[in-house]
Amino acid sequence: MATANPWDDHYARRAKREKWLARSVYKLEEIDRKFRLIRPGARVLDLGCFPGSWSQYALKQAGPRGDVAGVDLTVPERLSAPNFRAIQADVLSLDPNRLLERVGQRDVVISDLAPKTTGVKSADASRSAELVRAAFRIARVLLKPEGHFLCKVFEGQEVQDLRQEFSRDFRRIRGVRPKAVRKGSRELYLLAWSRKAQAPAP
Repeated sequence: MATANPWDDHYARRAKREKWLARSVYKLEEIDRKFRLIRPGARVLDLGCFPGSWSQYALKQAGPRGDVAGVDLTVPERLSAPNFRAIQADVLSLDPNRLLERVGQRDVVISDLAPKTTGVKSADASRSAELVRAAFRIARVLLKPEGHFLCKVFEGQEVQDLRQEFSRDFRRIRGVRPKAVRKGSRELYLLAWSRKAQAPAP
């Protein structure tokens, strides 16, 4: 008897029906509907963009006047739009100022970056926090005043430290766990809302 595919859940099947590139789109959709991050004409940076569902959603919300740039080690080849560009790069070694020269300032920076998991909770949480800090370094350079930063992080001791670090640059910090996060997963999302106009220089 065949074993059921644990990845083939309600959200995965729905994503196929609705022509999204991955089920993860529903995490961003829920957060965006609640907090209205991506508005028409928005300029968005998507870190860890492969396979492309977050960029796909951002393009839909930003509309033809918007602009979406995605960064990942793997380019999402199934996503093509005149106002989308993909940059193949490792966020851990990416120079934020060079990226700024290429794509310009952004209204929103979103990150669904996740490490390859080891099964050791503390190690995985630490590696997740490292990716969050890399994304935050980029966001601090590219985000406009009043812009928003959304990132995935694994639950662990460093989450509180990250919230503290974000609070120096942003007016509000929220932890969000969308319904589409798989049962048993330790991932949550930190939303840093409304960048301070006089944020400390990177």
